[in-house]
Amino acid sequence: MDRMQRIYLLSLAVFLASLFGLAPLAAAAPGDRLIVSGAFLNPQSKPVKEVKIEVLVDGQPVTPVGKETEIDSGSKGAFSAQFQLPPGTLPGARVEIQAHKPSWEPLDPTPLQLVDAGTDEQGNRLFETARNFTLRRAVTPAFWMATLILLVVYVIISFEWMHRTLAALLAAALILFITYTLGSFDKSFYILSFQDAMGAIDLNVIFLLLGMMIFVGVLKRTGMFQFLAYKAYAWARGNVFILAFVLQFLTAVISAFLDNVTTMLLVIPVTIEIALTLGVHPLTFLIPQAFASNVGGTATLIGDPPNILIGSYTGLTFGQFVTNLSLVCLICLIVSCFYYLWWHKKEYLKAEVKDLEGTIARLREEYQITDMKLMIKGLVLLGFTIMLFALHGFMHMQVSVAALIGSLLLLAVSRVDIVEMLEHEVEWPSLMFFIGLFVVIAAAEETGLIQQIANIVLAASQGNLTVAVVMILWVSAIASAFIDNIPFTATMLPIVLFLSESFGLPRDNVLWWSLSLGACLGGNGTMIGASANVVTVGMAEKAGYKISFVEYMKMCWWPMMITVTLSMVYLLMAY
Repeated sequence: MDRMQRIYLLSLAVFLASLFGLAPLAAAAPGDRLIVSGAFLNPQSKPVKEVKIEVLVDGQPVTPVGKETEIDSGSKGAFSAQFQLPPGTLPGARVEIQAHKPSWEPLDPTPLQLVDAGTDEQGNRLFETARNFTLRRAVTPAFWMATLILLVVYVIISFEWMHRTLAALLAAALILFITYTLGSFDKSFYILSFQDAMGAIDLNVIFLLLGMMIFVGVLKRTGMFQFLAYKAYAWARGNVFILAFVLQFLTAVISAFLDNVTTMLLVIPVTIEIALTLGVHPLTFLIPQAFASNVGGTATLIGDPPNILIGSYTGLTFGQFVTNLSLVCLICLIVSCFYYLWWHKKEYLKAEVKDLEGTIARLREEYQITDMKLMIKGLVLLGFTIMLFALHGFMHMQVSVAALIGSLLLLAVSRVDIVEMLEHEVEWPSLMFFIGLFVVIAAAEETGLIQQIANIVLAASQGNLTVAVVMILWVSAIASAFIDNIPFTATMLPIVLFLSESFGLPRDNVLWWSLSLGACLGGNGTMIGASANVVTVGMAEKAGYKISFVEYMKMCWWPMMITVTLSMVYLLMAY
């Protein structure tokens, strides 16, 4: 019986013993025990998970003790396995390791250096080896399919050829369909497993949005938002310039703590009525308000969807967002407010203030607080939730937990029908859009597209942090003006993380603030750049006040450029 036959017979015996629970029997026959361990890393020294591994002895694969299949590197890229071989096999044998994973270049058989570690308690002669291996990305058909699907989703969303939720979910389903059809026959078509797709869905984002939607749904029943708009008119006392400034500032403050889309939905009807009362075109109020809502939402973690994505992905706290972004957002808000006062001065000067006291009295009667007790309960619990947001970094609690506990307590104490709330107030299409989008981005990351983009950005910055900050800010701003800033931000997250690690930066670093400011403020440039813009244009058109894409761009492009320039100066000075 030659050496290879002994290896086969002993490997089969070990396998059968482990299968039928007869490990002690295997231990009774001493031999050579091989222990192989290590990890698989990418060129940036990050772990590569779920790599399939085989160990070869004299060119033939051997079965690990207690396992039926190949070794798997697991979720953290590390692996360890033991092999039982006939006595006298290892000292003169050639031991190699090979590995493979879809979308990565395979590791060809690589020799291992063995260390004689003596004898164990069962009399086996121990040989150990530990080594890390580097895998590199491969451009496969899966890469091109994931790239094509991502680009098509962007185009469909930008040109509104299909509802964005349907586009994202259809793309996610198509990715999984390709994986389990073509990918079953040819691993080069394997894009993303179902388990990885489910793991890519960030429930912290989903539940945070859900909680804040419930808050807004309850609070809007009180008439609070309409009452605040009426108060803005009363404070201005007929001065249109002061009124326009106050409406923008008020919208920005509300948007910092509530979803800016919902904020616009609530204030638009009142703003239109006030504008008509003054004889001013409503869009001269509405467009600056939409702009202000995006600026105000940029200041906090919960104010704008791109920030929610960044915060959940990085673990940055509510306090860190406020500390790093509130000052520059306040400056941008003040500058944009005065810009619009100058831009619309001719229209504002046409305002006719007739029967000021009568108008105030009518608005007071029409826009009252309809449920004071509910409003107090809502504001108290909203304040409690914001306090939890501020402390969540200290308590190591996800912001979604704070949002859910506050919103659900509000439902409990207010006795609002939860079924009605979930049916009519929660934006399920938006939540489902995020779910589909997470899967599409995960496919792009898994197949190596994100890595390719990150390498290009790093090469373009030439290793200079200042260049990288400016690039991320302006690329994000210009791109977000023409495509929805939510999918763009989701795509940029792993890219910015790669750049942060390449520069050796801490978690709370300037590149994240550059992405936030670029994506949120850049979305102001056109009517399709941010969801608040789309909602504002749609409701205005429904009320009979239509504006074209070019007209909107004329009104918003230059203030967007000014605010992004101010942000660039702030980032370069502060960091």
